[in-house]
Amino acid sequence: MTFPTITTGPAPAQPHTHTVVFLHGRGDNVQAFANGLGHWRDSRNRTLADAFPTFRWVLPQAPMRKLASGPETWPQWFDVWNVRDFAENEELQAEGLREVIPVFRKMLADEAARLGGRWDRIVLAGISMGAATSTHLLFNLKEPLGAFMGFSARCPFSGRSLTKMREVMALDDVPEHNDVLAKTPVLLEHCADDPLVLVQRGRALRDTLREFGCQVEWKEYPNGGHWFHTPQGMDDAVNFIETHVMNKMRT
Repeated sequence: MTFPTITTGPAPAQPHTHTVVFLHGRGDNVQAFANGLGHWRDSRNRTLADAFPTFRWVLPQAPMRKLASGPETWPQWFDVWNVRDFAENEELQAEGLREVIPVFRKMLADEAARLGGRWDRIVLAGISMGAATSTHLLFNLKEPLGAFMGFSARCPFSGRSLTKMREVMALDDVPEHNDVLAKTPVLLEHCADDPLVLVQRGRALRDTLREFGCQVEWKEYPNGGHWFHTPQGMDDAVNFIETHVMNKMRT
């Protein structure tokens, strides 16, 4: 399995210093997502690409999957039986995750190779189902990343230990420790009025990641719905990358 991708950056005449792999949400397509990112601005009217001109941006497209709960076929990283109760027929979610996580592990390895093997210059990010997928990807990596950013995020198979989470995926070549989680800074942003992934699920992910050893920055906004908060959410994302990714390069 491979995913079509949109890649942009670095800006003209700029070196390639970092890569962001950014996963879109369920039902979205990568072109619309790329356009949406272009409208997400900070208080200085900058996009993320404007703020970090030396970054390469990799935006993969989710595969089309028939919904098990209905006749439709949607772009989605994995299927969900009931979006109002993610725990119902929860094992369905593992089928797609088992397929896509190995593909993303290779994608991240290839991007690290472009940077001379510097996994610490890779940022993994996702929104909604893209963030849920990225969370389980993080659980099953063997190299720490520069950072992980999740927006409107939740954790499939919430309530299990890290070991049990990995057992559900049943993937090959996974770590038996939490070193990646302990060494990868995490930013989670969630709008309190999100109607699709309730903020309580984002808080639960925050607590789960902290229990697993992550250093999590949690940002909650009163409004913004199921999307990025602007401009404060964008300001917070830029500050997070500056603090936890760019400052490492300068030291």
